[in-house]
Amino acid sequence: MATESSSKSRPGISTFKGQDRALRAGRLGTGGLLLSVLAATAPLMVVAGVMPTTFAVMGIVGQPLLYVVLGVVLVLFSVGYAEMSRHVHNAGAFYAYISRGLGGTAGASAALVALVAYNALQVGIYGIFGFEVSGLFATYADLSVAWWIPALVAALVVGALGWLKIDVNARVLGVLLIVEVALVVIFDLAAVADPAAQGLSLHAFNPDTLSGAGVGTALCFCIAAFLGFEQAPVYAEETSRPHILVPRVMFLAVSGVAVFFALSSWALTVATGPSAVVAESQKQSAGLLFGLTESRLGGTFTDVLHVLFVTGMFAAMLSFHNVVARYAFAMGREGLLPAAFGRTNSASGAPGTGSLLQTAVSVVVVVVFAIADDKPTGDPTVPVLHLFTWFGNIGSLGVILLMAAASASVIAFFVRRGAAGAQAWRLVTSALAGIALLVIAVYTVKDFDVLVGAGPGSSLSWVLPGIIGLAVVVGLAQGLLLRARRPEAHARIGLGNEAFQLEKAAGEAS
Repeated sequence: MATESSSKSRPGISTFKGQDRALRAGRLGTGGLLLSVLAATAPLMVVAGVMPTTFAVMGIVGQPLLYVVLGVVLVLFSVGYAEMSRHVHNAGAFYAYISRGLGGTAGASAALVALVAYNALQVGIYGIFGFEVSGLFATYADLSVAWWIPALVAALVVGALGWLKIDVNARVLGVLLIVEVALVVIFDLAAVADPAAQGLSLHAFNPDTLSGAGVGTALCFCIAAFLGFEQAPVYAEETSRPHILVPRVMFLAVSGVAVFFALSSWALTVATGPSAVVAESQKQSAGLLFGLTESRLGGTFTDVLHVLFVTGMFAAMLSFHNVVARYAFAMGREGLLPAAFGRTNSASGAPGTGSLLQTAVSVVVVVVFAIADDKPTGDPTVPVLHLFTWFGNIGSLGVILLMAAASASVIAFFVRRGAAGAQAWRLVTSALAGIALLVIAVYTVKDFDVLVGAGPGSSLSWVLPGIIGLAVVVGLAQGLLLRARRPEAHARIGLGNEAFQLEKAAGEAS
């Protein structure tokens, strides 16, 4: 652990022992927490990107029904997860919960998986962000700008905001999110008011539309749209009433996202006609939404939508950045990363070192893909699209596995506390959610070549998911090593600031 004198040599780092190992409480209310969480879902990116891709690749008209099904699964997951949040307040969220239920070694593994997964989700967006901004410059300013230039600028801006107070970030995220959602709702209303030849058909909600071998893989595509709601406990230490606000925000987020995406994907089927939505998606890809708004709402609205598409991605990057920084902070505080990561910025109370780490990772990855883009590949957009699809699906797989493990940990936690009877219905919902999430994870690994657009025999189908597998193994090894060599540190995994409060009380008592 760093000494006080060593801390003094680092400007901007708090030197009060214990204080710099806790995030500032009372900085987020229901609104700020909800906006920070929902920003990660990037609604416009999902409606313009994920939905047409799912229609095109899977050929399944019933995508709206899939969002309803996943909404039910994730509400079941949230029941136990939210109850756990009443007992555990730790910026490490997933790994803190898993360590409390399944032990410190499992928690160490979950911590590394979370760090890798959320880093991958955040970094992956830079590819599509840079590509879209480059396109905007070409269209509206007649300038040719390499995709990696706006991507690197965004990485630096996100890093700077991550160093600032979370309430500043919440305002940025909130404004972008509200405008973004409003524009999608306007499109939904326009589609209902001016449907295709088949009219206001509810065919997309017919269970018969989900028959076929592609349903499992379609679930993998769709569940990525929900990622973000599970981040609420990450901010628990920064709320005044975490036992109330965190569960409230989680249920509001997952139910709101399910309804919003179900209706928006249905609006796409109404605007094109259920019988034509797959063919139109295959033809226009991510341009589907913009083509539909152009014909119904005009060019100006579509231009604004393009800009909001970019700002929505920026909001998602900022939200994931904040989560990664807090995971790094929690891991540094508990000895899973160097102690420097377990300190906060004295000026803002933000996890500054974790923010710098995430920024450095983003810059390095973007630079590597920029170098690859300079080589003749036949298609200059390939590295950009690979950055988005490869890293996005790696991150999604990691979070799905974390949710499944968290469901198991909820059951173990309350059983070990002798509260199985009192919490019986929550344990049942956790078991059902865990099974469903494991099924989705199996399909994700099985069909990873489809998810990343690789051939059936491509090594990418095992190398990319293998990154998450490697994180699991390395995390387990770290946990076992810590238990053997530093049992007191192993016992602290998942306790967060609580461990240091107990140490302080013990010191005062002695």
